[in-house]
Amino acid sequence: MRTDNTRVFKMSFAGVYPLYIQKVEKKGRTKEELDEVLCWLTGYDAKALQAQIDKKNSLETFFAEAQLHPNADKITGVICGYRVEDIEDKLMQKIRYMDKLVDELAKGKAMGKILRK
Repeated sequence: MRTDNTRVFKMSFAGVYPLYIQKVEKKGRTKEELDEVLCWLTGYDAKALQAQIDKKNSLETFFAEAQLHPNADKITGVICGYRVEDIEDKLMQKIRYMDKLVDELAKGKAMGKILRK
């Protein structure tokens, strides 16, 4: 199945980030834990993550400038009805990796498991 993901790719990380914060805080997790997960996935440190937000970079640019963690391919499971490991479009797969990690954090999964340690 081929879909046009251009709209998703052009969304700004700054627009998605507050929704992630809201989602994890509603479930008793913290913004700091969210940032730890996002930094693990992307290779950004806290300052670089904030710079991505301040620049209002698209998800496309956000991931183009990221250094994906070598264990990111260990992220498996279903998100939005798709198995993340089977998503063919590499950018969409990275976005879904991020969604999956945020979901795991919100569901109370242990940080060590989320970070694939």
